[in-house]
Amino acid sequence: MSLIILSIIESPTHPQLSALYTKIGAREIRVNSSRNALKALKSHRPDFIVAEFFYGYGNNYAGVNVSNLDVLLSSLPKYSPDTKTIVFVEKEEAQYVEKLDKLYPLHAVFLHNTPQFAIEEAITGSNDIQST
Repeated sequence: MSLIILSIIESPTHPQLSALYTKIGAREIRVNSSRNALKALKSHRPDFIVAEFFYGYGNNYAGVNVSNLDVLLSSLPKYSPDTKTIVFVEKEEAQYVEKLDKLYPLHAVFLHNTPQFAIEEAITGSNDIQST
């Protein structure tokens, strides 16, 4: 059984990883928002979610959530408890990812310019959290 990766591509800065997923024999399900990812979780149980982290400055997320991913990640135990999360973050927002990781443990955190071999290792290799 091949890996299933749920890619949440909310912006043009999201790394282009489809070729990497094909190379490692993974099936990619692409959605354009966390809301659509939540819908996809109801019918698929991906091995990984790959998404960008956007910190919730001010009232962007009603002051309750840390980022754009909180609602989705809080739903994982119900819909897909074994799914691991890989997050991409802009250098300027990297300092805030720890807040999200404390609430919802992340499998790996990468800056946008991370080499693909590191991402491949996070998917196919160790289960320890990785960060660059």
